[in-house]
Amino acid sequence: MPALVRGSHLAVRSFLHSAKRQCRSSFTDASASRQTRTLPAPRLDYKTVSENIASKSANALNRKAPLPPDGIQSVAQTYAEFKRLSSALNAQRNARSSVGERVRRSSQENDLEAKTAALLEAVKIKEDIAQLEPALALVEESLLARALSIPNDTHPSSPLGPESAAVTLSTHGPDPIPPTPERDHVTIARKFGLLDFESGVTVTGSSWYYLMNEAALLEMALTNYAISIAVRHGFTPVTTPDVVRSEIASRCGFQPRDNSDPPVSQAYHLSSKSADLVLSATSEIPLAGMFANKVYQAGALPLKVAGLGHAFRAEAGARGTDTRGLYRVHQFTKVELFAVTAQDASEEMMEEMRLVQTSILKGLGIPFRVLDMPTEELGASAYRKYDMEAWMPGRGSWGEVSSLSNCTDYQSRRLHIRYDTVPTTFAHTLNATAAAIPRLIVALLENGVVFDEHGEPIAIALPEVLRPFWIGGSERTIIRWQ
Repeated sequence: MPALVRGSHLAVRSFLHSAKRQCRSSFTDASASRQTRTLPAPRLDYKTVSENIASKSANALNRKAPLPPDGIQSVAQTYAEFKRLSSALNAQRNARSSVGERVRRSSQENDLEAKTAALLEAVKIKEDIAQLEPALALVEESLLARALSIPNDTHPSSPLGPESAAVTLSTHGPDPIPPTPERDHVTIARKFGLLDFESGVTVTGSSWYYLMNEAALLEMALTNYAISIAVRHGFTPVTTPDVVRSEIASRCGFQPRDNSDPPVSQAYHLSSKSADLVLSATSEIPLAGMFANKVYQAGALPLKVAGLGHAFRAEAGARGTDTRGLYRVHQFTKVELFAVTAQDASEEMMEEMRLVQTSILKGLGIPFRVLDMPTEELGASAYRKYDMEAWMPGRGSWGEVSSLSNCTDYQSRRLHIRYDTVPTTFAHTLNATAAAIPRLIVALLENGVVFDEHGEPIAIALPEVLRPFWIGGSERTIIRWQ
C-alpha cells in the first residue's frame, strides 16, 4: 500500500473509532440518513466552525448542547483530515488524466517503452484512488455526523442562562386575575361537559382527549380567527400533512431522542416498508419541507405561509403538574407561521411575525407577556427565540401559548433552501405559533369563566372577535360574548 494511502487509512480508522465513542448516536443517524436520503446531504459550514473553535464551543456550552467537551475541536480535526484526503484524491485524479494522455500519445508514436511505463503508473494510480475514495467517504460521513450536533449561533441580545433568565419585553391585556383553584380549566370543563378525558384514555391512553360541545366549536373558531389575522398580514394559508419523513424532521432541528439515559424517542414513528415516517411534532416541519431543495428568485422573498395542522408529542405525560388537563397533551391542533427571507431580512421579519402574534393574542383579551428566551431554552435551530405566555389563574402561573424563532440558515443548509445570488445563497427561515389551540382554550376558560353569587360557574365569557367564526345551533346558552 502506498505510504500516502496507508497513512490516510490509519488516520481514518482513528477518526471513526473516536466518532463512534464520542457521538455514537449522531454517527448512526447520519449513516442511516445516507442510506434513505431523499435530499442532497446537508451543506454545513465546516470552514467557519474550524476557524472559530473557541466561540463555537462557548456557544454550545451556553446552550447546554449535547456535545462532548471536545465536540467542536473534533469537527475541526476531522475537517482537516477531510481536506487532506480530498487534496490527495484530486491530485491522483489529475495524475490519472495526465497518464492517460501519455498513454494515448505514446500509442500514436509507437513508443512501446513509454507506453509500458505509463500503463504501470496508471495501475498504481488506480490502486491509490481505490484506497482514497472509500477513505474520504468514511471521513466525510464522520464529519457530517459530528457537525450535525452543533447548535445554531446565538443572537448577542439573547440572555445567558436557564429559563428563569428570560427577559420580559412587553406585557399586554388586563391585569392578571388572582390565582384560584375555582378557575381550574378541568373543573370548568367538567361542569359544562366540554372535555372527555376518560374516553381518551379508553381509546388511546393518558393525555389524549375529546373536545366536546362549545370546546369543539371554540377550536374551530380559534383556528379560523388566527388564520384570518395571518392572511391579513400577507401569509398564504396552507393545510399540511401530519405525517413527514423523519429525515425532514431531523433536518429542521428536531432531535429524535431526548437527553435521558437511555434516550427516549420524542416522536411517534410509523411502520412503513417504503419510508421512515413520523407524526409531525409541529406543522413547522412540513411547512419547511415545502421549500426544500429549491432556489428562489431574490425578488420573490420573503415567502410567508400559515399552516394548519396537528402536532404530535410523544413526551407528553412526563412533566409533573403540566400533565393536568389540556396543558400538555399528545396531540393538538396548531396554526403555524413560517417565513423564508434573504439573509439580511430575517431580523426584520422576526419583528413582523411578533406583531402578528401579539395582534392575535390581544384580540382574545387575555393577559399575556412576551419574553426574550435565554440560551438554555433555545432549540438547536433557533438563533433567537421569543415566547408568549398567557396568565392562567386556575393553574396559578403563566403558561407558554406561542413561540417565535429565527433559525437563520440552520434549516436551509440542511434542507437546501436557497435564493439566486452568485453563487446561490442559503436563505433564512423563521417559524412562529399563531395559535396552539388547547393552551388558548385553557387561558380562555380560566380567565373567562363567570360565577353566580354562590361561586358556581354559570357561563364562559369569550371575546367578540371570535363571534364571526362561531358555528351556531346549540340550545345551550353558556357562552357570553364580550
